Amino acid sequence: MPSRPTSTSGTCTTTTSRRTPSAKSGPCAGPAAAKSATAPSPSALEPVIPSEEEFPYALRLVSEVMSSNGSTSMASVCGSTLALMDAGVPISAPVAGIAMGLIMGDNGDYRVLTDIAGQEDFMGDMDFKVAGTAKGITALQMDIKIGGVSRELLATALQQAREAREYILQRMLEVIPEPRPELSPHAPKMYKLKIPQDMIGTLIGPGGKTVRRIQDEAGGAAIDIQEDGTVIVGSPNEEVARKAIRMIEGLTKEVQVGEIYTGKVTRLLNFGAFVEILPGKEGLVHISQLGADHVRNVEDEVKVGDEVTVMVSEIDNLGRINLSRRAVLLGESPEQAAAAARDGARDRGPRGGSGGGPGRPSDRGDRDRGGRPGAGGPQRSSQPQPARPAPASPGPVGGATRGWVRRSPGPEGAPPPPRRDFGGGMDDD
Repeated sequence: MPSRPTSTSGTCTTTTSRRTPSAKSGPCAGPAAAKSATAPSPSALEPVIPSEEEFPYALRLVSEVMSSNGSTSMASVCGSTLALMDAGVPISAPVAGIAMGLIMGDNGDYRVLTDIAGQEDFMGDMDFKVAGTAKGITALQMDIKIGGVSRELLATALQQAREAREYILQRMLEVIPEPRPELSPHAPKMYKLKIPQDMIGTLIGPGGKTVRRIQDEAGGAAIDIQEDGTVIVGSPNEEVARKAIRMIEGLTKEVQVGEIYTGKVTRLLNFGAFVEILPGKEGLVHISQLGADHVRNVEDEVKVGDEVTVMVSEIDNLGRINLSRRAVLLGESPEQAAAAARDGARDRGPRGGSGGGPGRPSDRGDRDRGGRPGAGGPQRSSQPQPARPAPASPGPVGGATRGWVRRSPGPEGAPPPPRRDFGGGMDDD
């Protein structure tokens, strides 16, 4: 918030500032006289100074008066207003001031003086300073040498001060009717942007590495990050500040469906092109969304390094960004672009893998795959296998678990039943 101003008079310097209060001193009548003489100057201007949110600059106003025969503080109000407007500070309204005097007779008769000179101030009974805009008063100060003033006298003084203030404002506006739209080219360029609070750590980086990299790569921009997510970027060069802002937005900006970006083509694939819409953020333009008409080959429409304008048509559940150039060319909505991209992907088949899509034959052929380890079954082959020769003599048949064993070919027929009295032992015959 604006800091409390300090001021001195004599060889008079009035300084009003925001966040950086300071003052110069000279041969003055003393501290009390200094404060009394110039206190209205900064107070008169503070109501019209833009807030830090609107104008994030520290302001320092210095008004030096080498000699005078009138009110130096009211002259400082008028001169400071002109200086602010000339510098491009967007004040809400110009401010002017006037000093009113009073000559009071012993019989109670009085005369209110407008814009008193030094002798009238010394010999008179009142020094009444009034400052304000065309719509109202912003500061008042009164010094009197009499016991008090009546309501009627005060009303007369305020009315005369209003007429004088309006006259001075008209003369000021003839010189400069409004604040200049642009700051001086010698003033540092400052911009304010807002990022999500949970992205502050991302912007700062480990040990401040990320923010320092942005400052260096942008060309020396100053970056101030506040706890509420406000980021102030400043630089003597506007291009440096703009570059830093683009890098910050690339790190922290959340891409929204329906937004339109102009980016560079970074990669080409057979099914589309990748476009960098923000620093470090890419999206895919499917081949069906590259042009207003059917595109046969991606290379026929765009090349790496081309700048294209695209719309964010969809962000899938994995955070991948789908873009559409067709939507920009034909004025389609994000929903129409997303639906068209899905239809185009189905028509063209899957992006990769082996045959399963129409028009894409399998690249595996009819080669013999061989057996699979651990399959446990006979190995299949497309080649005819030779017949296995019959064994010279039959091997053992059955087993102990069946209760019998054939030791010799023996007679043909079924084997004898097992002998159950021996618990399933072998038969001696």
